[in-house]
Amino acid sequence: MADYQQIIYDPREGVIRLTLNRPEKRNALGEQIVGELKTALAEAEGDERGRVIVLGGAGQDFCAGADLAQLDKISRASILENIDDAAQLAALFLQMRQLKKPIIAAVHGRALAGGAGLASACDLVIASRSAQFSYTEVKLGFVPAMVMAIARRNLGEKRAFELLATGKTLSAAEAERIGFINRLAEDADFETEVAKFAAEVAQVSASAVRLTKYLLYHTDAMSFEQALRAGVDLNAIARMTEDCQNGIKRFLSKP
Repeated sequence: MADYQQIIYDPREGVIRLTLNRPEKRNALGEQIVGELKTALAEAEGDERGRVIVLGGAGQDFCAGADLAQLDKISRASILENIDDAAQLAALFLQMRQLKKPIIAAVHGRALAGGAGLASACDLVIASRSAQFSYTEVKLGFVPAMVMAIARRNLGEKRAFELLATGKTLSAAEAERIGFINRLAEDADFETEVAKFAAEVAQVSASAVRLTKYLLYHTDAMSFEQALRAGVDLNAIARMTEDCQNGIKRFLSKP
């Protein structure tokens, strides 16, 4: 296991919990925590102790976006340095999308700017009722550029533009209503509901979930016909997996 300073890596009962661990900075994103999260995700990918990854934050908030030191740095950087810096967060989002295991964001408190993007980059999101989401970049003159690729896919053009261009704050209830999150949990039951949600995903076939995630995202830019063709190919592959073969045998053996 890597030596993490700003991430907690905790495998438990089929689930690998990754926790952003900068509570004094509201788990703000800087170079180190982004780098450690990439490493932790890569480690979790190969860790046989867990089928599902749950990403949360320590302290009062999930993630407050870029930290002040990072903002100061980019304000003084050249265009090429800023491109390289922005590419690090883009690489994290791409890694999350390409990861074979499903990732559940467990959001409490605030998820702001890149923090909202980080939550939405996960495959599934569960939030406490008091949680809040906001793409605040426009309020500082930034463009929520990398997270736009995710928000547009999650919400569609009209809803994504409203959130990205106004920086409005979404309550957890509103986020659930518009499909920004999957599950809403009462604050007092949040940890219990997170564990239940993770267990629900972890108990089904790991190979089926892996192939489902792959196909869902792989068909992004395909035509309807191409997506169907890709589905045919992956369907045939799924039939050959051990999980599917065993599942068919169990089904056929039922009285």
